[in-house]
Amino acid sequence: PAGAERAPRWGIWWSTACRQPACPPRPGPAAIPDGRGAVAACSSPRPSPWRSSPSPTSPSPPTPASHSTSSHKSTMFCYAAIHQGPMNRENVGKGMDKRDKRNTTVKENISMTIDKSEPFIKGRKKKSYGPCEIEFLPSVDNLVEPADYNNFTQFLLKYILTEGHLIGNGIFEPLFAGHQSLQEREETYYAKNQSLHCGFVEGPEGYPSSGFDLDEHDRAYMATCRVVVSSCIFGGSDYLRRPTKSRIGSYSKKNVCFIMFLDELTLTTLSSEGHIPDENGSIGLWRIVVVKNLPYKDMRRAGKVPKLLAHRLFPSALYSIWLDSKLRLHADPMLIIEYFLWRKKAEYAISVHYDRTCVWEEVLQNKRLNKYNHTAIDEQFYFYQSDGLVKFNASGHDPVLPSYVPEGSFIVRAHTPMSNLFSCLWFNEVNRFTSRDQLSFAYTYLKLRRMNAGRNFQLNMFKDCERRAVAKLFHHRANGTTDPPPKNLRTDKNHSSMPS
Repeated sequence: PAGAERAPRWGIWWSTACRQPACPPRPGPAAIPDGRGAVAACSSPRPSPWRSSPSPTSPSPPTPASHSTSSHKSTMFCYAAIHQGPMNRENVGKGMDKRDKRNTTVKENISMTIDKSEPFIKGRKKKSYGPCEIEFLPSVDNLVEPADYNNFTQFLLKYILTEGHLIGNGIFEPLFAGHQSLQEREETYYAKNQSLHCGFVEGPEGYPSSGFDLDEHDRAYMATCRVVVSSCIFGGSDYLRRPTKSRIGSYSKKNVCFIMFLDELTLTTLSSEGHIPDENGSIGLWRIVVVKNLPYKDMRRAGKVPKLLAHRLFPSALYSIWLDSKLRLHADPMLIIEYFLWRKKAEYAISVHYDRTCVWEEVLQNKRLNKYNHTAIDEQFYFYQSDGLVKFNASGHDPVLPSYVPEGSFIVRAHTPMSNLFSCLWFNEVNRFTSRDQLSFAYTYLKLRRMNAGRNFQLNMFKDCERRAVAKLFHHRANGTTDPPPKNLRTDKNHSSMPS
């Protein structure tokens, strides 16, 4: 190719067309198959489609006389090495152009420069994370909700409870989240009087339940709750962790509902380990509520029902606190509400992630750890980018949020219209796409904010060390199972309905 010189001794064609930015040397080049009996290689720390574009001001390639072993290792160049047969200059040039075009396309979709700030770089020193001091009130005595606290956006939300047969569809299957079209999804983002899908949708009379079935006695008790602390364990995936009684005041023990949702498998597992409910159906402070007929095979997705839809499960509640099963609460719920909501004049509180701030980072980490099917993650991510999701920019003049990635294991919320709407929208994203709710949090919040100028949603994203101060973190017993991606998943806007 033009601009290349022959290196007879090494059998290598040096080309300025595939020169990469300088990167730290490592022993030996990493080969990338190019499909033509040759390999393209670069002596870089890690070949990656997310590396930044070639610099037009990069230094010139070495001459044949400078091809020493040391200079080869210290200079960053890509080259084409022939496995067998004579070199075809035209094919090599076309291959380089094709590879550069493909890499450019990948960069445009999921571009991200890998640097030492990323959590998965080898050799990085492990960070230590711990709690920080929180200035709670000394007690809940004389604790009263501030008079101006409820000055939030007001509108009326109703929820779709039943669905009939879909027009033009000969087979109808009741779905827990309903059959929401993309047009209906778009309309629900407006903060206005509306009826929307928000779980617990049943089919016509005579059809089986769509899932999450509760005993009537439990439903009656839950309807009386005004302040709730809730958690869940499904699929026997975790241990039961009781709130620290010594940290919970007498008022909260008497007036706050502590609800632990279990499926029958988990109840059996815990009972075999000695955690047996008493005559009131409680284990310690937790009142055990058994859920039958879980709406999803994916236990992680099923857990999003009590996590995100507390306002549906507890219709009379004014406040709720969510704890993942990996956490043990060791602070008084009323002091938590005062600190994270009342004092900050917020209606929803969730902590930032301890290590990541950008959805781009979260996507890569989910793939690296195989947290979910990669194709399903890509479809969700590309759809969000097409609808305006951009990278997090901490250096902006006035960042909308301190982070685009939450540590969603601990949530404190007031059951206000905007808080309830956000919870429904977030749940619908988890239902429609992947169960990895950290991927959809920023998109949901930013779209809600963009479509409701002047109608504020008061969100408090607090420091992760504060989360660690109110709840002790443990490891899960085992990883939950995940659903495969829907075979007919589509995200084009001409499609009227998408599977859950």
